[in-house]
Amino acid sequence: MSGRSCKGPFKILVLPGDGIGPEIIKEAVKVLKALGEKKGITFNFQYGLIGGAAIDETGVPLPEETVELGKQSDAILLGAVGGPKWDNLPPEIRPELGGLLKIRKVFDLYANLRPVMFFPELKNASPLKPEIIEGVDILMVRELTGGLYFGEKKRFTTEQGEQAVIDTLIYTEKEVERVVRLGFELAQKRRGKLTLVDKANVLESSRFWREITEEIKKEYPDVELSYMYVDNCAMQLIRNPRQFDVIVTENMFGDILTDEGAVLAGSIGLLPSASLNGKFGLYEPIHGSAPDIAGQNKANPLATILSAGMMLRYSLDCPEEALLIEKAVKAVLQKGYRTGDILEPGTALVTCEEMGDLVAEEILGGVYDEGLPL
Repeated sequence: MSGRSCKGPFKILVLPGDGIGPEIIKEAVKVLKALGEKKGITFNFQYGLIGGAAIDETGVPLPEETVELGKQSDAILLGAVGGPKWDNLPPEIRPELGGLLKIRKVFDLYANLRPVMFFPELKNASPLKPEIIEGVDILMVRELTGGLYFGEKKRFTTEQGEQAVIDTLIYTEKEVERVVRLGFELAQKRRGKLTLVDKANVLESSRFWREITEEIKKEYPDVELSYMYVDNCAMQLIRNPRQFDVIVTENMFGDILTDEGAVLAGSIGLLPSASLNGKFGLYEPIHGSAPDIAGQNKANPLATILSAGMMLRYSLDCPEEALLIEKAVKAVLQKGYRTGDILEPGTALVTCEEMGDLVAEEILGGVYDEGLPL
């Protein structure tokens, strides 16, 4: 280890949320506590409400108390929000819009990072052929606080008496510039390739993104820049995903493409994410609240555990400790343990809680400082 210090104390706001959220969050916290014990790191966990759980207790999906706790924290670890129980509420107080999207806006979490990595141990879990997904290592960067999701929304009646609806897509120069610049910086630290995904053949907003990206490109001559229409990108992610390094795109396109990335990894239960504003960030798995299996101890906690690893890397300046979590997850998969979503012949079915125990035990075992590269 270097002379770098990663001891804390770190203040972490934990938001379990709804559905399987409390179950998967419990396992991520368990792993962080094991890491703290192993490496002498102090984590101070505070718990707050968001989503449907907050609506049930306070009447709103994002209480002011949760916001204040976030302002006092070094990072936020979130489970999942939403479920059929709250689907018929007005949009502004639904868990997704009034909770998840609002907390992103409140903390200006403008960049969503979603890594898509190939695990050799799970090559048969993906419906794609192993020769297509082998070696995939993509970092998707999605703009998170602008675009169609945050624009004006209204319904109205036309002069002909017909019902109609408007969703407004708006981006400012600053919103585009900061996320594109982050994409270039991340590409510099990886394989030096950046793909801007848009629909510039039909959308003025996409042409706006391209103009700004071309200007920023001048500052990063070592990064190879390419452009791709979103429909082609959706096809290429399935046809030839290894061509991609860093993908940058706007909010709605990113929402769709990053879920498609779950096919490459083998399960949506394996994909972590970071939503950043500088060093401060909110970390969550990209899957939803899965109410159909909530409370049954069946959920896959690995995406949440890996999200905790991203928190260590991006917000807490603990890259070596983040790598330790990733290696422990890999070791558990190598030993053949699986939750139901990635179960295959010859592997052992474990519960959500057991998977968390296994990863924590691998960290405490102490064999990964010497080897087991990712």
